[in-house]
Amino acid sequence: MKIIILGTAYPYRGGLAAFNERLATEYQRQGHEVEMYTFTLQYPNFLFPGKTQYSPDPAPENLTIYRKVNSCNPFNWLKVGKEIAKKNADVVIFAYWMSFMAPCMGTIARKIKKNGRTKVIALVHNMIPHEPNILDKFLPPYFVKSMDGFMALSESVVKDIEKFDKRNCPKRFSPHPIYDHYGELLPREKALQLLNLDPQNHYALFFGFIRAYKGLDLLLEAFADERLQQSNVKLLVAGEFYGDPEPYLQKIKDLKIEDSVILHNDYIPDNEVNRFFSAADIVAQPYKTATQSGVTQIAFHFEKPMLVTNVGGLPEIVPDGKIGYVVEPDPKPIADALCRFFTENKQEEFSQNVIEEKKKYAWSTFTEIMSNLISEA
Repeated sequence: MKIIILGTAYPYRGGLAAFNERLATEYQRQGHEVEMYTFTLQYPNFLFPGKTQYSPDPAPENLTIYRKVNSCNPFNWLKVGKEIAKKNADVVIFAYWMSFMAPCMGTIARKIKKNGRTKVIALVHNMIPHEPNILDKFLPPYFVKSMDGFMALSESVVKDIEKFDKRNCPKRFSPHPIYDHYGELLPREKALQLLNLDPQNHYALFFGFIRAYKGLDLLLEAFADERLQQSNVKLLVAGEFYGDPEPYLQKIKDLKIEDSVILHNDYIPDNEVNRFFSAADIVAQPYKTATQSGVTQIAFHFEKPMLVTNVGGLPEIVPDGKIGYVVEPDPKPIADALCRFFTENKQEEFSQNVIEEKKKYAWSTFTEIMSNLISEA
């Protein structure tokens, strides 16, 4: 097939860009012709809570990425839609994640479909954002009505799509595939040395951009538990604050857990991600809301046990008591699970189970389900 993926890609950074680029690489591996369209303006800086939207990493090799889309300019949407329509691709996959993109993507899709040949498919990461606002009631229907079919990464997102889709378009669900492009697992000693961490300690890792819905505050409160304070377990936080860091820093002081928390609060380049996962004994995701998470799929790649909360699609991915723990989003059960993990020495058992469980999340499985959806749309 001739496939075009429209969404975030290099030079933009983050999990969505990584997903789209990895998907394009998989399609190329299977022999398809792939192009990517990304943004000249993704969204205005005032809507972006981090330090920069751009990646410090080198451009991905062997991917054709056009920077053409201005998310705020309707004239640009018409121009880009017309340009893509002329290419007569078999399918254009719109990687959708927030309501702000609905007018842009919905207009481009309508323009493309006028060629009478190209199917337009939504790859929906979030139909309703983790931090919703009033736009989430009014903008998504415009995007949804323009699509021929929908691919979701969790069952909860399928249900969210159904709230807006009155045409009963075909929908498919396939779990987030494994992020396997962050290098190899390092020997623990080497990873600890690179991060200047004490090998006498154990480490629970919180990884990724820090936003309110991800529940770092719950994890900090859990680490104030007397059992963890008396242990050699430390919390390793690796990721940039998306918002004001002061409430978290103040909470660390108020809880008197400065000696238990190690902060690496800059953007983690791709070539350093393996250091943090290789140093970790368990990966903690104390999210307050969720659909799915790319962090779980990095943990699968590095064969690490996980602690997740019972929200969104996270329990679908982490079998409780097999490769980790599923707990309620509250400090006490989070602390209980961490204590159980370390006192019962579960790391080796859970890691072995992760090796078997991760086989479910191959990119080839994801693209097979996507191909079935495209055929039906």
